Amino acid sequence: MPLQIIKRRSRGFICVNAHPEGCRRNVERWVSGVKGTMPAGQNAPKNVLVIGASTGYGLASRIAAAWGYGAKTLGVFFERPPEGDKTASAGHYNTVAFHSLAKKDGLFAASINGDAFSDEIKRATAETIRKQMSPIDLVIYSLASPKRTDPRTGKTHSSVLKPVGQAFTNRTIELDSEKVVSVTLQPANDEEIADTVAVMGGDDWRLWMEMLLEEKLLGPGARTLAYSYIGPEITWPIYRDGTIGQAKKDLQRAAKDLEGILSDQLGGHAWVSVNKAVVTQASAAIPVVPLYLSLLPIAMKKRNLEEGPLEQMRRLFADFLCTGQAPKLDEARRLRLDDREMRPDVQAEVAALWPQVTTENLRQVSEFGGFQREFRGLFGFEVEGVDYEQPTETDLRW
Repeated sequence: MPLQIIKRRSRGFICVNAHPEGCRRNVERWVSGVKGTMPAGQNAPKNVLVIGASTGYGLASRIAAAWGYGAKTLGVFFERPPEGDKTASAGHYNTVAFHSLAKKDGLFAASINGDAFSDEIKRATAETIRKQMSPIDLVIYSLASPKRTDPRTGKTHSSVLKPVGQAFTNRTIELDSEKVVSVTLQPANDEEIADTVAVMGGDDWRLWMEMLLEEKLLGPGARTLAYSYIGPEITWPIYRDGTIGQAKKDLQRAAKDLEGILSDQLGGHAWVSVNKAVVTQASAAIPVVPLYLSLLPIAMKKRNLEEGPLEQMRRLFADFLCTGQAPKLDEARRLRLDDREMRPDVQAEVAALWPQVTTENLRQVSEFGGFQREFRGLFGFEVEGVDYEQPTETDLRW
C-alpha cells in the first residue's frame, strides 16, 4: 500500500479510523513504563491468556505480564484489519506494535483475532496453548462488547445502559456539542436486563474456564481475574444499580463458582478486580460518566494519586498477584484497585465540583480538554511526538 497521511475522522464523538504511528507510540510508552520498574515477583505468572487484549486494561495487563515478568502471552480480541485505503482499528495497530516490541525483546507473543464468545475461537485458543505454550497459570478476562451471540442457543443478545426500577436524571456532557445537559434515562425492562447480563455478566468467563479445564490447559495454582467497576454514588443509578450492575453481580457469582472449582481441582483462584475509572471507548458511551471522568483527574492529580490503565495494572501485579502471599480482598472477595479513586477526600472534591460545571465554564472548571485528548489518543491521534502531516504505512500485520 502507498503511504497515507491519516487525518482523524469522526462520526459524532467516535473516531472511525486510527493512526498506526500514534498507536505504536502509545504501546511503546506503556512498555517503557514497565521495563525495569517492577519488583522481583514471587508466584509471578509465566503463561498468560488475556481475553480482550488489544486495548485498555487488557492490553495493559498483557504488557505488565510480558515486560514485568517475562511471561509468554496469548491475546484474544476482535479487531478490524486494514482494508484497501481504510485503516485498521486501533486495537489491531496496538497488537502490531506489541508483537514488534515483543520480538525485539525476545518475548513470546501469540494473538488470535475473532469473536471470543464463539466456540471456534475458544478451540483455536486451546490449539495455540497446546502447541506453543505451557499450561496457563493466569487468565485475565477483560472483554467489552455491546453484543454477544450465545454459542449454545445461537441467540444474539444486546446490552443496554439503563437504570433499573425507575427513571434516572442527572447531568452529563453531550460529547458532540460539548454542552453540559440534563439527561433522563428510562428504566430497563426484564428482557433488556437479561440481555445485558448475557453480554456483560459471567457466563462467557465460565465457558472459557470450563473449556480450559476440560482441555487440561490450566497449570497447578492457576488464577483467573475478571475486571469490573463500582464507582461513586453519583453514578450508581446508571452503573452499580443499573443494567450493568446486574451484569457485574453475575460476574461476582461466576467468580464464586470458579473459585470453588479451581481451588478443588488445581489449588487455584478466581477473583473479580474492581479497577479505577479510566477513559475508554466503552466508558465514554455511558451517560454521566464523561462528566465524572472530566472531574476525577483534578482531585486525583492534586493528591498525586492519578493512575491510568498501565499504572493500575503495574500495581495489580506488583501488590496483589506477585507478592507470594494471598492478595488482600474486600468483604465480597474482590481485589480493590479503585481504593485511591474512592477515597472520601477525592470523592468529596468531585461532588463539590459537580454542580459548578456549566457549558460556558466546562473547560475551566473541569479537565474536559484532557478527557477529549485521552479519548482521541485511544485511536492514535493527538499523541505526543507524532507528526500527523507525515505519510505513514497503514497495511500493517503482526
